[in-house]
Amino acid sequence: MDFNVKKLASGAGLFFTRAVQYTGEKLGQAEKTELDAHFENLMSRADCTKNWTEKIYRQTEILLQPNPIDHTGARIEEFLYEKFDMKAPSRDTNSELLGQYMEGAAQEFGPGTPYGNTLMIVGDYEKRLGAAEREFIQTSAISFLTPLRNFLDGDWRTISKERRLLENLRLDLDACKARLKKAKMAEAKAVAPDFNETRPRNYVLSASASALWTEEVEKAEQDLRLAQTEFDRQAEVTRLLLEGISSTQVNHLRCLHEFVEAQAAYYKQCHLHMQELQKELGRLPNAFTLNSTHSVVHPDSAAEGGSSSPVDTDTLKIEEVQAPATGTRKAKVLYDYDAADSSELSLLADELITVYTVPGMDSDWLIGERGNQKGKVPVTYLELLS
Repeated sequence: MDFNVKKLASGAGLFFTRAVQYTGEKLGQAEKTELDAHFENLMSRADCTKNWTEKIYRQTEILLQPNPIDHTGARIEEFLYEKFDMKAPSRDTNSELLGQYMEGAAQEFGPGTPYGNTLMIVGDYEKRLGAAEREFIQTSAISFLTPLRNFLDGDWRTISKERRLLENLRLDLDACKARLKKAKMAEAKAVAPDFNETRPRNYVLSASASALWTEEVEKAEQDLRLAQTEFDRQAEVTRLLLEGISSTQVNHLRCLHEFVEAQAAYYKQCHLHMQELQKELGRLPNAFTLNSTHSVVHPDSAAEGGSSSPVDTDTLKIEEVQAPATGTRKAKVLYDYDAADSSELSLLADELITVYTVPGMDSDWLIGERGNQKGKVPVTYLELLS
């Protein structure tokens, strides 16, 4: 019990001494040991690295999970799972949920209807986009977020702890310097003889005080040497940790490259999915086909009596189709299109082709010609020119 009381009293005294020294420095009444310029630059660089790493980490989290409410809930859930050493279950992304809702709506409206069929197709591709997004989030969390978090929660906490210890030892060192300075001033004053003093008793007291201050000076010098040794040792430890910031930035640079690679792969995959979706939709009957496409009619299409016989496009022989003398139009290709079979014509975006219709042909398709090549082309991939 006595040991604990003494330790408590010693700690309180040390805290009070540091507080007095810190207050004196702030008021300009006490001297402060300044660190060398290189050490100050290392600390400034470390603080800058910590601050920007923290901002990048938080903003990357928001990028990967933009909904603030979901973000907060997800963080709490992950925290609880980490505390219980359990693996957090994977959650569906917003795109996956949208795809599920579209497929559910398609079942209600009827998969055989144009709207229901389109919902089924778009819903499937939305789920693919969501799966790609989930893979991107997982990859980014492992390769980019985890190293940043390890630095903030591990290395930076160690650096902060050692810097606080260095600051405390610096206060102790400056307090020892101030105590030694006061002791030397008091010793010099006690040693100086007072020639106006005539009483022998006072000479004895002056000699005794001089001896006491000499002993105090020796003790203060010993404490100063010990404080200087501890400060130098801690300064070297802190310096080594601060110099490690360079290695940390090199590691974060490698992680940044991996994050960019994952992001590029994710957007590339999404672009491919959307191109495939456009092609799928281009093959579907379009209820919003421009009426202008119906006005291009083959001059021989009308039979006597005003009736026309439909042509089965499945048995249509493209090589036998002849361009009409009138009614052909120019069209600009909007998207690339790969022919599904030999009756279709592959297209390249921005090229110009000649188009026309044949009697009884599906209004969603036209006959396109490019040089000696001929075949069916989807109307939705074209911009008809005057």
